[in-house]
Amino acid sequence: MIEKVSVGLLGLGTVGSGVVRMIEANQEELQHKVGCPVHVEKILVKSLDKARQVEVDESLLTTNAEEIVDNPNIDVVIEVIGGIDLAKSYILKALSNKKHVVTANKDLMALHGHELLAAANENGCDIYYEASVAGGIPILRGLVDGLASDRITKMMGIVNGTTNFILTKMSKGEGAYDDVLKEAQELGFAEADPTSDVEGLDAARKMVILGTLGFSMPLTLEDVSVKGISQVDLEDIEYSKQLGYTIKLIGIAQRDNGRVELSVQPTLLPNSHPLAAVNDEYNAVYVYGEAVGETMFYGPGAGQLPTATSVVSDLVAVVRNMRLGVNGKTIVSPQFERELKADEEIQAKYFLRFYVKDEAGAFTKISSLFAEHNISLEQLIQQPVKDKDMAEVVMVTHNASKKDYNQVYNRLRDLDVVFEVKSHYRVEGE
Repeated sequence: MIEKVSVGLLGLGTVGSGVVRMIEANQEELQHKVGCPVHVEKILVKSLDKARQVEVDESLLTTNAEEIVDNPNIDVVIEVIGGIDLAKSYILKALSNKKHVVTANKDLMALHGHELLAAANENGCDIYYEASVAGGIPILRGLVDGLASDRITKMMGIVNGTTNFILTKMSKGEGAYDDVLKEAQELGFAEADPTSDVEGLDAARKMVILGTLGFSMPLTLEDVSVKGISQVDLEDIEYSKQLGYTIKLIGIAQRDNGRVELSVQPTLLPNSHPLAAVNDEYNAVYVYGEAVGETMFYGPGAGQLPTATSVVSDLVAVVRNMRLGVNGKTIVSPQFERELKADEEIQAKYFLRFYVKDEAGAFTKISSLFAEHNISLEQLIQQPVKDKDMAEVVMVTHNASKKDYNQVYNRLRDLDVVFEVKSHYRVEGE
């Protein structure tokens, strides 16, 4: 019988401080749920003298990771330092020492998750990573446990709070992209270097994790088609509204006939779609299952306590497994080989905005180009540009293959009647 569980914490930043708070404040509930006390044995920090967000006994602090990963008294290592190489080395060392691991590290799991899961399996250890996707939303546990009996066909969601905050503000008319990004940085929603968020890389890593779990397929970051929001302007948003849509940065993982597509890109959603109403820094993931139909997981995608909630929930799962003697037995290797869709297999609608010469026959050339590739138009706005000899054209196509659409897009830019293609986005959620 296990009398107590000792935890080693790698990192005492925002999330780490939240984890300590939750373990200390919820000790009575934790003991009731897992059947024994859970306490923090040691905490890795960069500096012993730094001011803390949470009060901890100084004897618990160390700047030497070996005092945690090699400590025979520690049962579970929680990694919340972030980064890739150092975190990976610590986790592999902990697993080799038969310590179970909980991590919130999406970058690490997206890039090296298969290796870490294999190491955990080899050493009979657990590795849980619920907090790596969508903060406090239990989406990974929902896929692995709640929807385990179903076959997932599609996951579509807002998985980055920074970009959703920016697009929400722009949609409400509270500023252009650069102004709203600056506000997001001042409020702490965006990093000083926001590239990973605004260019879609953060969301892409999360979609790799979701796709790998949801489709039981070893997917990689290179499999994701990525486009960020830095080129979205207020005109795009206003025209989207006129056509009945809202622009969001959407991650898509879809499986048809055993083949998968992964993408992250600014996407137009009908205003009636549930994801269109997800605003500010909140996240949501829409899941399609063959049996259950449509479900949505919604909640705070980041923040100290929401993320710490997911971390501590994983800790509870590890301790329960310890008491049952089943650690390492819940890890299941991907069932299917990696199979990606070709461009001709990916179907979607598209939004296009461009400037053309305001002259007879111009639109005939454009229509002929679309017809040549069997792409028809669902909605169209055309209006003259004041004081200029050109017109602005905004259109939404019917469903078309990505291959046909890309060919039309590339040829459209070269037409002699087209001045400039300003923007183009995917349309989803009909």
